[in-house]
Amino acid sequence: MGKADFLSPKAIANRIKSKGLQKLRWYCQMCQKQCRDENGFKCHCMSESHQRQLLLASEDPNKFMDYFSDEFKSDFLELLSRRFGTKRVHNNIIYNEYISDREHVHMNSTQWETLTDFTKWLGREGLCKVDETPKGWYVQYIDRNPETIRQQEEQARKKKQDLDDEERSARFIEEQVRRGRDGKEPDETPVYTELKRESEEEKVAFNLGASSSVAGPSKSSSALGASALKSAASSAKRKDTSSGSEFRAEKKKKSALEEIMELEERRKMKQSVRTDYWLQPNIVVKVVTKRLGEKYHKKKAVIMEVRDKYGAVVKMVDSGDKLKLDQNHVETVIPAPGKRVVILNGPHRDTEAVLEGIDEKNFSASLTLDSGQQKGKRVDVAYEDFSKLA
Repeated sequence: MGKADFLSPKAIANRIKSKGLQKLRWYCQMCQKQCRDENGFKCHCMSESHQRQLLLASEDPNKFMDYFSDEFKSDFLELLSRRFGTKRVHNNIIYNEYISDREHVHMNSTQWETLTDFTKWLGREGLCKVDETPKGWYVQYIDRNPETIRQQEEQARKKKQDLDDEERSARFIEEQVRRGRDGKEPDETPVYTELKRESEEEKVAFNLGASSSVAGPSKSSSALGASALKSAASSAKRKDTSSGSEFRAEKKKKSALEEIMELEERRKMKQSVRTDYWLQPNIVVKVVTKRLGEKYHKKKAVIMEVRDKYGAVVKMVDSGDKLKLDQNHVETVIPAPGKRVVILNGPHRDTEAVLEGIDEKNFSASLTLDSGQQKGKRVDVAYEDFSKLA
């Protein structure tokens, strides 16, 4: 039987099958040939080319094994360094990525029988850091590239230099503080003495007026009292002015803070009055879900009863059918201007109003409240926060 044509379906199928990974048991490492089934592998083993390769390998089997082992090790380490770097990773993950290459060197042609033996050998040779866990063996590549080592040394040197600069500046500051303490004169520090009276007959008087004066030893004491009062008055005046300015600044800051707090309270109040449910009886809604079919899609209905806040029993306007729908299956209906609506969410919840106009740019409408304490007030409400009254 002749060979199939290159563009025949059989030839195309054979080429497609040969592209993918095949079973390892039908692979010949010496000839680097992959067979698809047992019969093909048997025919290959009986071929003359395979026999010649076996004769070459039998002359020096260690040479071929060392060659395949070296190829396997170099390819495995290259994938580990390029794909994961110096990260700690499971050895089986690396091996699965390695064998995904169709032309890889198979482990059964190397000196290692299992992946565990190869992992242990990497640890003994110092090529990787290996450790055994209950989940298996983990490997971590040791980068011995001279360029990488030089960069690491440069970073360590720079870090050490930064630390030295910080220590040098800290020592300089400490030296400045020590010199300042040592160079301070003793007269600068105040000396406190006990008030003593030299004789019992002498009187201690303070000159409070400008014209009053006392002769003798009391003159110095009165001058001292006047200067003390004057300095106390000036300091009190400065304190009053500074406290007054601080009070005014604090008052201004406090007013701004009060405004911010009021705005925050208003925002919280608006958020507190908003809820994630809005269904109410006697309002008109539109069915938006397609699960019920085209018969009810985009059709209007009236809510007859609200159940558990998020569900409702509705009655279709056209057919009169009653359905039980979820809040997500319906949407609000915006009537024509002048019609009555009900506000469903926000600070004016449950309030009836009249639709005055629609703002398409802001997706909102202008409503005039028709009930409650703020009757007659005009407010802007979003589309989803009000609906037509049935």
